[in-house]
Amino acid sequence: MSTNSDDAPVVRWIDRALAFSSLGILALSIVCFASVMIAGAVGVDDYSTGLWPTVFVVQMVGPVVAFALLLALLITSFVRRSRSAKG
Repeated sequence: MSTNSDDAPVVRWIDRALAFSSLGILALSIVCFASVMIAGAVGVDDYSTGLWPTVFVVQMVGPVVAFALLLALLITSFVRRSRSAKG
């Protein structure tokens, strides 16, 4: 039994790449947020050395980039569906 009907548009590789990139970046930013919270709970005071500046940047920029990728996926999906509906 086929899971793809004849009317459904084919999922392109760029759609999958945008979806998985968005999900991966969002998961990474959640992990960075949790690490900052745990580090604060155990008493880390100096966040200016080591990997901490990178962790803070990923934590702050990650959700914005993930949302932008999700918007790009949504726009490309709408364009593809409107083109397939026109014929």
